[in-house]
Amino acid sequence: MKKKHLAGILALLLVTNIITAFASVQLATGSVKEVAQTKVLEHFLKKYYLRSDEITEKDFIEGRKKGTVAALKDPYSQYFDENEYKQFMESTTGEFFGIGVQIGAVADSKLITVIAPIKGSPAEAAGLKSGDKIVSVNGVEYTVDEMEEAVKHIKGDKGTVVTLGIMSEGEGRVRDVKITRDEIHMESVITGSIGDIAYIGLTQFEEDTVEEFTEAMKAAAGKKGLILDLRGNPGGILEAAVGVSDQLLPKADIVSAKDNRNKEVFHYTSDEASWKKPIVVLVNGGSASASEIVAGALKDNKAATLVGEKTYGKGVVQTLVPLPGGGGIKLTTSEYFTPSGVSIQDKGIEPDVKVSLPENVKAIGLEHRDQDTQLQKAIAIIEKSGR
Repeated sequence: MKKKHLAGILALLLVTNIITAFASVQLATGSVKEVAQTKVLEHFLKKYYLRSDEITEKDFIEGRKKGTVAALKDPYSQYFDENEYKQFMESTTGEFFGIGVQIGAVADSKLITVIAPIKGSPAEAAGLKSGDKIVSVNGVEYTVDEMEEAVKHIKGDKGTVVTLGIMSEGEGRVRDVKITRDEIHMESVITGSIGDIAYIGLTQFEEDTVEEFTEAMKAAAGKKGLILDLRGNPGGILEAAVGVSDQLLPKADIVSAKDNRNKEVFHYTSDEASWKKPIVVLVNGGSASASEIVAGALKDNKAATLVGEKTYGKGVVQTLVPLPGGGGIKLTTSEYFTPSGVSIQDKGIEPDVKVSLPENVKAIGLEHRDQDTQLQKAIAIIEKSGR
């Protein structure tokens, strides 16, 4: 009797533990059925996939993490494994190997879109332009959902060649573009002058941008006007955009943002010190994110004239969160608003003076002002100010 009683207690404990474990799994995963389905799927892949010997358990673990973030269907949110996280961090240091192009996703398109080629990069030399679609890399087609994989194949060793299948706006065909990879060093601040007009081009907002911009502004102190070139600038660090805006604006709002609870998560304003001479800001479809923060702040506060074409329209903010053991998540956490309270997400900012570039233009910027009609217009506006 005692043995049976003991056996009964053990059986009860065993059943209780199973139920507890079952409940715990349900609590942790939401559904044991879903976990079971995932395991069955993984078993099926291991058994029948052609290259199953190349699959590891780590691949499945990483895949589940990526899939969880991908389920958001947000082109700006992304899970990085350890290597991808390191590569992403490289983009804020200003040096890496590749072709020098910023890519992203746009509404109503499954294709990878060129936001902007980096100035002076192999991509710019090859003729890639904002709005171009990257259909394939080395003959393999990729959609925006496979952008991470595409980037891995676009990057490579210095001197090697990558072939991109490119479809430009207004064209119904895909053309192959061969580009030789090189070391990409992004000078975030480019300075110069046109007579008595200061020129500052910002290629990206990086860690050192504000410090370099401050030096450029000191050199511009004696000039009668400033042209700030944000064309092809895909954005970067929020604080760098705020720091640049602060030096140009008097006491005013710069940018604010709200989270998914409609709670204001930040609100930046400028101090009294400002640039008190005419400013023209050059923008185009490659001016995105942090560039639009600067352009929007100057436009809404009537501190500058925007010249060029409508900006990209990225008005959401991502937070980068490192994860224990390596890797990280880039997650869209808030939406930002210009000083007038406008969200530019998927809308962009219209210039005050619209100027399109000639179709046959090969390059833009200070060294190409003879064919850069937007820069020519900016010069004319400052000259006309008579100050």
